[in-house]
Parts: sequence; C-alpha cells; structure tokens
Amino acid sequence: MFGVRETRLSDVIGKGFYDVHRDIMNFKHTHYWLKGGRGSTKSSFISVEIILGMMTDKNANAVALRKIGVNIRDSVFEQLRWAIDILGVSEKWEVKVSVPELIIKNTGQKIIFRGGDNPKKIKSTKFLKGYPRFIWYEEVDEFTGIDEIRSINQSLMRGGEKFVVFYSYNPPKSQRCWVNSEVLDVRDDKLVHHSTYLDVPKEWLGKQFFAEAEHVKRTRPDIYEHEYLGEVTGTGGEIFNNVTLREITDNELNLFDRIHRGLDWGYACDPLHYTVNHYDRMRKRLYIFFEIHKSGLTNIQAASLINDENIYKGVVVCDSAEPKSIDEIRQFGVRAEPAKKGHDSVEFGIKWLQSLEEIIIDPVRCPFTSKEFMRYEFENDGFGGFKAKYPDRDNHSIDAVRYSLEGEMRKVTVR
Repeated sequence: MFGVRETRLSDVIGKGFYDVHRDIMNFKHTHYWLKGGRGSTKSSFISVEIILGMMTDKNANAVALRKIGVNIRDSVFEQLRWAIDILGVSEKWEVKVSVPELIIKNTGQKIIFRGGDNPKKIKSTKFLKGYPRFIWYEEVDEFTGIDEIRSINQSLMRGGEKFVVFYSYNPPKSQRCWVNSEVLDVRDDKLVHHSTYLDVPKEWLGKQFFAEAEHVKRTRPDIYEHEYLGEVTGTGGEIFNNVTLREITDNELNLFDRIHRGLDWGYACDPLHYTVNHYDRMRKRLYIFFEIHKSGLTNIQAASLINDENIYKGVVVCDSAEPKSIDEIRQFGVRAEPAKKGHDSVEFGIKWLQSLEEIIIDPVRCPFTSKEFMRYEFENDGFGGFKAKYPDRDNHSIDAVRYSLEGEMRKVTVR
C-alpha cells in the first residue's frame, strides 16, 4: 500500500477517526479541530495522515508547529518519526536531527518544524518544490489566540489550492479559554472532532493505562471527565450552567409565539447588540435565535437593520442609558421602549436567567450570544476563589436579553 510493506489502515488509525480520514481523502474540509482526552490518539492520527498525504502528492510539504520551539523535538518531531516507522516507509525518508527536518529522499519534499515564539522564521518559510499542504498546530491551546493562528495561516497558506490544517489539543477546563470558544464558530470549511481513549484498542495503550483511567474514574470523576474524556468541565466560576447550544429549526421558529426583543447600545468601539428570543413560560425555556452584533453603527443604520428583522414592529426594550438614541430610532420606525432597570436589576436579571430550566442558543444564528453566555464567569479573587460580583464585561448579549425579558421577570419572584 505504501511502497514498502502492506499496512492496513485499521492497524494505524483508531476507529474513532475513520470518518475524519474519509473526510480528508474527499477534500471536504480545510480546518480540522481535533480535541480529546488522554490516550485518544489524535496526534498519532494526524501524523499518519500527514505522511500518507505527502507520499501520495508530490507537491505536498508540511509544517508542524508548537507555541514554544524547544518543545518540538520531543513532541511533533518524534510523533512524525513514529508514523514513518509504523507505516513501514523508513527507507524512503531522511531524518535530520540537529535541525529537525524530515525529507522524502526521491522527491525532496519536507516536513519542517517551527515554534510560535519565532514568528519571523514562520514568515520566511519556503519550499524548493511544492507548497505546505499540511499544517499542524500541536497543543494549539498554548497559542495566544485565534488572531495569532490566523496570522500564521496567512503566511503559510500560499502557493496551492488544497490545504489541510490540523489543530490538536486537550480542551482546557474553562469555556472562557479561546480555543473552547473557537470550536463553537461554525464554518463550511471546518470540522470539529472529539475523541477519547474508549475508542482505542486496549493493546495500543496497554492494560495499565486503562487501569489508571478506571481508578481515576472511581476516585476523582471530575478529573476523569476533564483529563480522560476531554470534557470542558469548568473552573467552578461559570455563571450559566443551563445553556444548550444547538440548531433551532425553522419548524420550531414557526411555533414561537412569545417573541421578545432587546437592545444594548454600543459605545465607541463597543458593539451594539440586538437580540430576538422566544420564552416558553410553562417549561421555563428560553430560545435565542437572532442577533445583530456590530460596532460603529449609527442609529439610523441600526434602525434599518432592526426593521429588516422586525417587520411586525414588535416592541424593542432598549438600554435606558441613552434616551436620545431611543428617541432617534423611534423616528426611524422602531417601537423602542426604555428598560425600567431599577435597583439590583443586573443581579436580579442574571439570577432569573440562571433559574430557567434551559437557555437554548443557536450558535449559527447567534455566534456572539453563544460565546458570551458560555464564557461568562466570575472573576478569580486571587486566592483560589471567585469574586461575588457579576463581571461587567463581554456581556452585551446578556444585557440585551435581560432587557428583552423584563416583562417576564416582573411576573415572578426569584426564590
């Protein structure tokens, strides 16, 4: 199969990755976010895919990255050497150790290694033949954020038409971590995959690995869920534990009859946020299915966007801090009303939202709302605990939702 010895795919790729392998073979996506817990073999899978892909495409090269360059030799470099060996193609590859490189002997194709701590070296990356079809960010959560990743991709994703970019990591505990939020963003060219050791043959990891996992499962289920299952278990400071992210279908939308709208004004660089939701009072379920989230909007521009959605001219409850803005969008046809707020309205509103059975947010229709609700946490007090006050930042959608539901909140008493 690979030119040296016959190797079955099932011998080198865990069954949990079969669908991802087929997806790559059929060029269905560009960005592959592979997350999971200990022993999930996601790094082994990626290394096999890169070696296979390069040996079937003479124009394909690869770049493997870690945030800190000194970590390369003992991680991605050794992992790719393992893949070359397990696939039985060692004679076809040259291994350079002093300055880590892996080279296909008869074509000169290369795998080169870069650290995110040396951006100039990344920008100067060149290949004598072909282009970097494969890019691998190992432990991607160590990078500072998606802006850093985007900058590196812009430097590397040139000279070819088909790219495969792998992002592998064990999810951090906190949903506020950028990588946990990033996988919530839906893109047509992006696939997110979760794997665990439970889909891996026992002989690959050894009996002791499974014994250790079972011990931790019995004694520390919280650690087990995070470290072995790769779940985002949280830090304990999460404010909304009742959020569900899923598609809200058109059939559901057609049945919604308690529609609420709210508006949080933007200030200078801060975005304006407009929300539309449905509240099922009997089941205590809130469905958030529309948003406008933009910076730099004039009031007339905001009114135009709101009117495009709000064709039936339902009431929009706005932050009362800007009465002039409320008067202005009224002149442009929006049925705007000021929020009544009152003493402790922020705390009251958040506690009311916390008391709901479920807050369902469509992450495709409302990407900013989903991120803010999932990432909203109490601030660390520096002593291992959390400050009691609700943080006043990154909460534009939360404020807009509070305003929209003031009428519902007044009908009940939070106990």
